[in-house]
Parts: sequence; C-alpha cells; structure tokens
Amino acid sequence: MREFSKLLDGLAYTRSRNAKLKLIANYLVATPDPDRGWALAALTGEVDIPGVKPAVIRALVEERCDPVLFRMSRDYVGDTAETVSLMWPKRLDQPPELDDGVLRVAGVVERLMTLGRVEAPSALATMLDHLDASGRYALLKLATGGLRVGVSARLAKTALAQAFGLDVDAVEEVWHGIAPPYAPIFAWAEGGEQPTAANTPVFRPFMLAHALEETRVSLDDFAAEWKWDGIRIQLVHAGGETRLYSRGGDDITGSFPEVAAAFAEPGALDGELLVRGEAQGGTEGGAASFNALQQRLGRKKVTAKMQADYPAFVRLYDILFDGDDDLRGLAWAERRKRLEGFVKRLPREGFDLSPTIDAASFEALEELRAGARDVAIEGVMLKRRDSPYVAGRRTGLWYKWKRDPLTADCVMMYAQRGNGKRSSYYSDYTFGCWTEAGELLPVGKAYSGFTDEELKWLDRFVRNATVNRFGPVREVEKTLVLEVAFDSIHESKRHKSGLAMRFPRIARIRRDKPAAEADRIDTLRRMIA
Repeated sequence: MREFSKLLDGLAYTRSRNAKLKLIANYLVATPDPDRGWALAALTGEVDIPGVKPAVIRALVEERCDPVLFRMSRDYVGDTAETVSLMWPKRLDQPPELDDGVLRVAGVVERLMTLGRVEAPSALATMLDHLDASGRYALLKLATGGLRVGVSARLAKTALAQAFGLDVDAVEEVWHGIAPPYAPIFAWAEGGEQPTAANTPVFRPFMLAHALEETRVSLDDFAAEWKWDGIRIQLVHAGGETRLYSRGGDDITGSFPEVAAAFAEPGALDGELLVRGEAQGGTEGGAASFNALQQRLGRKKVTAKMQADYPAFVRLYDILFDGDDDLRGLAWAERRKRLEGFVKRLPREGFDLSPTIDAASFEALEELRAGARDVAIEGVMLKRRDSPYVAGRRTGLWYKWKRDPLTADCVMMYAQRGNGKRSSYYSDYTFGCWTEAGELLPVGKAYSGFTDEELKWLDRFVRNATVNRFGPVREVEKTLVLEVAFDSIHESKRHKSGLAMRFPRIARIRRDKPAAEADRIDTLRRMIA
C-alpha cells in the first residue's frame, strides 16, 4: 500500500493536469500486475466492495474511539477516511499476523471482495492495525471507492495511454469489455495483441459539444437540432445482448428494462432518454419534463407500475454502428441518412428521431431558440454537416446553444464542508425563499459558480454566522442573499417548499441586498414551465 498511498498523496496535492498524468503513468509503469490494474480501477471508479461501506467504517472507529470525539473530528477534517486514518488507535495486544501479499493493493481488494458484510469489518480492522496513517488513508479510499483526488476516469485512461504509447480512444474502445484488473490491456500495453470488442456491447466515448457563446455559424455548414432535457445515453446491441450506457459510461440497463428489450437491432446509437408526456415541445406524444424522468433514475428495481406511470423512450441523435459497420468516420449528413433508415426498423413506442430545425438564417434560429423555454426545451445543438463522430470535444464541430438560465435571489440557510481539496471549507450551500407568511423554506443546494476568493469569503461568513450545528452541517444567520442561476424548476414532493431546481449554481453574492428582499416561493412557482 505504500506506493499507492504515495500516489494518492501526490495526486491530492498536485493541481497541474500534466503533473497528475505523469504521476499516474510512472506508477503504472513501475508497479507489477495485478496491483496496478486494481489501482487503475480505483482511479476510474470501478472498485466496488459490497462488505465495506462508510457506515461500516464509522462503526469500526466508534468501537475504538470516543464517538463524540470522532464526529467532532470528522466535522473539522471534512473527510471520513482522513479522520479515521489519523485517529485509529494502536491495539494494546499484538494484532493477528497477515500474509505479506494481503496489504498490497490487489491483496486488499481480492481479500475484501471474498467477504460478506459480517466478515469484512473484522478483516478491514486487522489491515488498519498493520498500517501507518498514510497507509490507512489509502486503504480506506481504496475500499470505499471515494478517492476524490482530482482525477477523472478519462484522465486515468489518458495516463495509461501515455505511459505505454497507446491511443487513448483505442483504450476507451475496449475498456468496458474488460473487467479489472485489466490484464489484457496491460498485456497489450507491453507489446501484446490489442484486445477486441467484437460481439460485446461495449461503451464508446460520446462526441461532445462546446458552448456556442459568442460564436456565429452558417446554417449552410451546420445543421440545427433541439437539445432535449433528459439524459444522453448510448444504446448498444451486440452478441445478442443490449446495454444502455450513461454519458459517463455507467451501465443503466437495469433501470430501463423495457427500452433495452425493445432495442434488438445490432448496432450502437446515441440519443436522449426521456419519459412520455407533453411538457417538452407542447405536443401530445412528446416528452415530459426532466422531473418525470428523475422518478426512474438510479432505481435498481423498476416495477410494472413505475414503467406504466413513467414510460421511457429514446429520441435518437446519431448512429455509431449499423450492425458491424463502423460509421463514426462518416460525415454527420451521411450518418443522419443511415440513422433515418435504422429508426424504421425499431418499434415506434420506444424510439423516435430528433428532428432537425428548419431555419432560413442564424437570426431566424436565434428567434426560435428564444422560445425554447416556453416549451421546456433545453436549447439548440449545432452540428457541422461534414463532422465525423469523434470522442470528446473537438473545436469547431459541434456546439450547444442552451437557453439562458433562470435566476432567483435566495437566502443562505445551511452550509456543509466540501470533499477532497474543499474539505477544509464550507462550500455546499442550502438556500431558500420566503413564503407569503414570512417563512423561509429551502429550494435548492449548490456548490459551484463561485471563485476561490469568493469561496474563502463564504467560508468566513459561515463560521462567523453559525447559529446551530447538526453534525457536519451548520445553520447560519438568515442574512446573506445569493443570486442563484438554474436551468429549470419543477414541482417536487421531496422538498418542503414543493419545488426542485435543476442544475443550480451560485451566480453572484448579493452582499448589497437585504435578506427580506429575496424572492418568494410564489415567484419561483411561476417559473415552472
């Protein structure tokens, strides 16, 4: 664990992307199999040990330490693994002997994965007894999967590619068809045969868009489509099996079994997962608001009633594969024709085609976009007609032109410490608006939109204005107004205010505005599409 803990420390204290790439690459080159494979799995979020969850770790440390002291320390430090690694006391007696390989990265993962919820805590405690603070921190991060060291899955894969002279897109191509510790990938990296994704429904990286901002384009060169408000997914059918993937590459097939069952044509498509309704586009047989889709997201078991109440379907944007034919190198216009033909082979109740927008000029398109909010559409996509389908964001090919955000003046009510590099700051803020009776009710929570300097100011405000504490959460004086930007707002039974914001972020700190002049719940309710 020593080298892995050094890697985590280096990544946590390094802000430079290139420096992080070098740290990971050096580790992967110097570390033997299967340790490096499991370390890479941890960095990419692919380690899941069922018997070790945060509640298990809290229970272990509270058996060894004063529970109140631990909770106070956790509140101050802001990270459970770091707090436990520092507080874990030495045993008065000699801990049980461990084999030399158990405390290696692979030994830890393979040992804990064989144990259930009853046996795993004891084994974890024995491992903690044999490690120093740095090793304990690395062990806990590895066991829970919550590394939070500023490394995305894409960055880790890029480091692997750079370390061994591979093409990162080629790595992505086979990644989801190979399980940790990725022995075939490392064999390929060291001169072996490249793995293949043939007859396997693997995930391919999405093509992404840049924000349009001040750019203006010619509609002779670019096609326009509506940007629907659901979640972007990839459907893949290969080898007789269908899988649905989220934008991040997560397998969400189990949450939408009816969509997977309806997609039985060999190929790979790109589209927007939606629920039937009339909110988006304002037409019967269209799409409901994102709030309706949210009722089904993240559910491992989906009842027949849930499927009937929130019938899911996919509005298709693009085609990557038609059978075994890889179409990603074709121009968008050619892929669109292939997609139009492919859609005819799919059941209408489960799939439709996202229409292109017929606009005579960019100015005419701008007018159409201005009305997108009235029909609950997220905005417009602009796609270069001759663009191939390439992974990631490539300048000049695709643009997203989202509708302007809504804003509201809200009052900060609660604050909580962040995670990772923000664990020393109160950076997560719950805010509310006023009822007609003068009661302040929470309407959202945000942890982005502010600069580092503004974060320091907000942290000082929270510490000086605290009126109550609830574990890691601080209640503050209701005096600070935050201008909050958000994409849309919906009715919600989960919140006391009856409202839920979509993508809220702090747009401005309104130190100039009295809290009594912040917006009212009724004002937000009138913003519901």
